[in-house]
Order: sequence, then structure tokens, then C-alpha cells
Amino acid sequence: MERSLLEKTVNLPLAQRVVDDYRKVTGVNAFIIDIDGRYYFDFQQQASCSFCSSLQTRFGYREACIHSHLYGSYQAERFGGKYIYFCPIGLVHWASPLFHEEIMIGALIGGPVLMVEHEEYYREEYLSRFNLPKEESERLWEELKEIPFKPPEVVTSLAELLFILSLYISDLKAVEFLEERERLAQQSNISAYIHHLKSMGGDESLITGYPLKKERELMKLIALGDKEGSRKLLNELLGHVFVSSGGKIDIVKARILELVVLLSRAAMEGGADIEQIFGLNYNYLNQIHRLNTVEDLSFWVSRIMGRFTDLVFDLRDVKHVDVMHKAMDYIKRNYQRKITLKDVADYVKLSASYFSRLFKTEMSMTFTHYLNRVRIEQSKSLLLNDSIPLVDIALLTGFEDQSYFTKVFRKHVGISPGKFRECRGQVKSGSYLPKR
Repeated sequence: MERSLLEKTVNLPLAQRVVDDYRKVTGVNAFIIDIDGRYYFDFQQQASCSFCSSLQTRFGYREACIHSHLYGSYQAERFGGKYIYFCPIGLVHWASPLFHEEIMIGALIGGPVLMVEHEEYYREEYLSRFNLPKEESERLWEELKEIPFKPPEVVTSLAELLFILSLYISDLKAVEFLEERERLAQQSNISAYIHHLKSMGGDESLITGYPLKKERELMKLIALGDKEGSRKLLNELLGHVFVSSGGKIDIVKARILELVVLLSRAAMEGGADIEQIFGLNYNYLNQIHRLNTVEDLSFWVSRIMGRFTDLVFDLRDVKHVDVMHKAMDYIKRNYQRKITLKDVADYVKLSASYFSRLFKTEMSMTFTHYLNRVRIEQSKSLLLNDSIPLVDIALLTGFEDQSYFTKVFRKHVGISPGKFRECRGQVKSGSYLPKR
């Protein structure tokens, strides 16, 4: 078999020592996977615990495991060098990419571990999904005990350590590469949007007129913790700022400072900690004076927005971060229709009762509260359009009727939908304090 790119470029004896040392020091398994899904360092003997091997043999999970680890690897590359995720049977892993000349050639994988007690996993995850004879089930229970339990803060540290080791094995400039690639992607998106503006029939007002509607939409997405949607809209707003400023850096700085204030306000309305936001604002505003190019300013404000959005739902200490991301994304894409807790639980492949408890613990609010919160945020922009009756807005945002919509809106915002429409959304600061 022809050697893979990873075998040609990585110092395999060094990588072997790193993996072995990581196992010895942490008590957790580690291995390497290349971009073609090939495992390294005796994976079948060392990386597959008896529990995993038994379930793979019984249910044919081998290919699903490979895809899961490849998914984690590419997500780690995408999200800054490390990513925590679940394999098909609900065990926790983490990945960090390996680079050669700024190209990902594979990844270091850590795990599996449990972030819930063995009894809870066995009851909620295993027994609810697999129907096996009693004798076989009891044997698997004994094998499950081989998998170490690690609390979420320890898993976070294990993932951080694996990331550092991945840099040691591969290109030490990987961090800079990831940041530079993020910069280039942002500039490409902004340039594409500016080109789009200039090709819209030559209407100068579309280019120089400030898009307040986009600004309101951006604030709504930040309040919902939607990082991807926020990033897209921010780039479009920056495109407007750059074109309308005529390239004058002082004007660009002034407009971006205004944006930072709006971003922080939106994050606070979304439930972010006020003291953290104020502290970050103080630090960020001291930095802007050192930035003198539109590229640096763009990247700077994008990073600020990402941090503010993270604070709306701070998932750094969440045990099931991958599940929570998937659940929140599903809700944001389906809030217009009647969706139930079971619908979302099925989507993330958990039992409804377990998902309900998990969501409340991880997000500090019930599933219903979060769903209503998303619907209320979406309804705000519709309420600014006087031509849409309140009853239609209720139905368009997934509420069963107008009276229930009004009740929920008042609970979340502090005033009725009609009053919100009358004051054109200019609710007094602090009146929207989501109850978790």
C-alpha cells in the first residue's frame, strides 16, 4: 500500500512517543487518524476498549466511528485547533489537527471517556438504545467500567493538552495559520459583498445608505447566540461601512466603535453577564487605537462579536457541547412549525427524558423557555412591519394562537407585542431580562 501523506511528512517515532506519553500521564487513550480514515499505533489493540469493540462487532459501528473521528478532526481545524464531540455510542472524544506546510494531514484523537457517571450512561444511553439479552448486557456493563470518567473541566484540559501536542508533532505555525486563514476568509466575504452591492444596478443609495434592517437582524442573532449567522451579517455591515467611508480610517474606526456598543448591548439582552461585557469592552476599546488598517479592524471587531456571542450561551464548561450546538441549531431552523422536545431529542439521538434534563442542566433553562425565546426574538423584526397582523406574527413564529404569543412575549420582553410595535422596538434598557 502506498504511504499516506501523513506517513510521508510526520516524524512517526516522535508521534508514537507523544501518544504513549499522553496515555501514561492522563490515563486516557489517544491515537492518530489520517485524512483517509486510517488509524495509527495499533488502534485495534490499544484504542478500542472491550466495550467499544463489542458494540462495533454486534452493531457494525466501525465505519460510523471512522466518520465520527474524521468529523471531529475537521471541526477541530475549523474551530481553532480543538473540538470535543461524541462517537456513535455516546462516548466523548476530542480532536486536534496535524499540519504539514499549512495543510491538515490528520489529527490527534483523545478518548473515549464518560462525562457522566457510568450508571447514568448505562441507564440513559445504553439501555434506552440497545436491546440485548441479559447475560450479554451484564458483560457489557463490566466492560463499560474500563472507560474512565472525567468531569467536563478535566476534558477541557485534556483537549487543550492534546492541542499543544499536535503543534509539537506538526507545523509549529499552525495557530498563526488558522488565524490568518480566518482573516483571509473574512476579507474575501466582505469583498464579495461589496462587489454585490456595486453590481446592483448602480443604485448609489444601496451602497452608501446604512442598512438599519441588517443591524437589527445582527443584534437579534447575537441575542440568540447564533455565531455563524452573526458573522455573515457583520461582514455585510462592514462592507457598507468601508464603501460609505471612502476608505478614511478615522470614519471606519468611529463606525466600528458604534458597532461594538450595539454588539455588547445585544449580548446583554441575550443574557450575557453584564460585568464580563463591560470588562471586555474596556479592554477592547483600548486596543482600537493601535489598529490602522481596515483588515485589522475587521478581524478585531469579528473577534469581539464572537466573544460576545459566546457569552450569551457560554458553552465552554458544557459537558455535551456538541449535542447542545445541534439542538440549538435545529430549533433555530424549525421554530416556525410545531416542534416538540421529542423531535429535538430524536434529532440529537437521545431519549426525551434524558435530553430534557440535560438541556436544563447545561443551558440553565428549560427546552420550552429556549424555544419561546428564539420565537420571541424572531417576532420582534416582524412586529416592526405594521402591515402584518399580530395573529399572523404569532402563527409565523410557531405560536398556537395570539393570546399565548402575547403572554409569552410579555413574560420575556416586559411589554405586550402591541406596545412593542407602538414604540418601534425602543424598549428601555434592562427591560428585557430573560428568566432562566
